[in-house]
Amino acid sequence: MIDDWMDEAEKPSREAMEKGAREAGAVAHAALDMARSIVKPGAKYIDAANALESLIKEKGFEPAFPVNLSLNEQAAHYTPSLDDTLKFPDSGLVKVDLGASKGGILSDCAITVDLSGSMQELVAATEEALAAAISTVKAGVKVSAIGQEIEAAITKRGFKPIENLGGHGVQFHDLHSSPFIPNYDNGDDTELEEGEIIAIEPFATTKEGRGAVANSDTWEIYSLAGDALVRQPDARAVLKEVSARYPSEPFAARWLSGVVGSRFSLYSALRALVSAGALEPHPTLIEMNGAVVSQKEATLLVTKDSCEVLT
Repeated sequence: MIDDWMDEAEKPSREAMEKGAREAGAVAHAALDMARSIVKPGAKYIDAANALESLIKEKGFEPAFPVNLSLNEQAAHYTPSLDDTLKFPDSGLVKVDLGASKGGILSDCAITVDLSGSMQELVAATEEALAAAISTVKAGVKVSAIGQEIEAAITKRGFKPIENLGGHGVQFHDLHSSPFIPNYDNGDDTELEEGEIIAIEPFATTKEGRGAVANSDTWEIYSLAGDALVRQPDARAVLKEVSARYPSEPFAARWLSGVVGSRFSLYSALRALVSAGALEPHPTLIEMNGAVVSQKEATLLVTKDSCEVLT
């Protein structure tokens, strides 16, 4: 399944798409393996993010999006800021969400690292939910049926699914496309199609949680939204750089180090571009009751009678 807005000549064939997705999936999987050893108490967030993104680049790919390192009630979208000094604490759950990209073909996967080993039940809930979901995937399956399996696995352990987060299609230059794959039975009769590439990502929280997330007032991840007339020279310089380097995929503010003169100038330019509508920010997502969250994600290729796990 490939974006309709692309010219036919620019779209990879189904065979090329599947081959590229397998390669991108293998690279993302290798990065997740590294994350298990480097995301640990006392380590700096920025060192972990840089190491994971560097591994992806060393293998000839680009990050599909900035590495997410989201702690406890942060469900997703936290990535280190420029010159970030934050360190992982002695305990808590870190959601490591990352992907690899080459030529517009993308992968997406995630694990949860339990820093102290004290919350393995919640981690296991999302791991089992993903396994249950994968076992049901094949062409013709309704997305609500996948959500039902995820919800059952999470609630069986006494936890709640996050209902306003879910999986998604993965298309050419489009990481979050249709279909939306819920983490509960939402009644959606949309059926999976053979040859679709999808990501399934169960999120779970405790009984004290709302079972939903909301935007925080902080963000470090952006996407290009369109052109805009801006008067500030630094904003024009940043927009030119983003348009050239990140026309389709999300990027982190820290990836623009050196484009303008100082940290203050960079963040001022980004704020101006958001205000002008040139950039879309992606706020850190927070569990609405402040409860801790776990996550597990894999990218899959839907086949006639089953699926192929790509990450």
